[in-house]
Amino acid sequence: MRIPFAQIDAFADAPFTGNPAAVMPLSSWLDDTTLQAIAAENNLSETAFLVPAEGVADFELRWFTPAAEVALCGHATLASGHFVLSSEPSRHAVRFATRQAGVLEVARHAAGYEMTLPAWAPQPRPLDDIVAALGVEARQTLWHDKGYALVIVDDEAAVRAAAPDARAVRALGPIVHIVAAQGETAQVVSRVFTEYFDIPEDPVTGSAHAVMVPFWAQVLGTDMFSAFQASARGGRIGCRLDGERVLLTGSCVTTIEGMFLLP
Repeated sequence: MRIPFAQIDAFADAPFTGNPAAVMPLSSWLDDTTLQAIAAENNLSETAFLVPAEGVADFELRWFTPAAEVALCGHATLASGHFVLSSEPSRHAVRFATRQAGVLEVARHAAGYEMTLPAWAPQPRPLDDIVAALGVEARQTLWHDKGYALVIVDDEAAVRAAAPDARAVRALGPIVHIVAAQGETAQVVSRVFTEYFDIPEDPVTGSAHAVMVPFWAQVLGTDMFSAFQASARGGRIGCRLDGERVLLTGSCVTTIEGMFLLP
């Protein structure tokens, strides 16, 4: 079985920046064990699988890390939108039906794309074990029940200096750990650690901004701001809160195209 394969750097203005994702279109769903095995073989932070859909969406979309399926992945959704729209120049937007995050849309925007995600506003909660595992001093801690921990620190320097204990972070379970602050590189600067999913530090995380944008919009007093994820690869994200939706803007670069051979 030959499956088309594209590796796409999302939230990237140039190759080798942003967050790479594999995008693989299917005619129908393979079993979950095979999907997980393919994602492990790809060994990227996410592999996105697309299947044609009918009704409110153009495609069904699922995302797998090397270790597990996830409820929401922003950068692989952006990459999937780039995959579809770059092959269909006349199409303005594409809609994806997901299993846990509703219908998501990627549309052309300036020289890149605008992606619609749910706004998952976090709530204050003590997260002492998480703060200790991340090796930071927290000004504020918040939680969203989809498994997102948001730890606010003093400044961009504190974000960049975060030194998590990988074993302790993994032991906390399937949590997306976000360290963030107001920044100098952008209005909001963050890093994201997902050791449980076999991704020690995620390069650029769209779903983390689905959680951060409602929080920072209130703190900054504006529904629109710039964000930078300060990983080794780095990625810039335009952020806007629109009611119960988060709109993220960014560009993509395709770096690999080919076929995945499945016995």
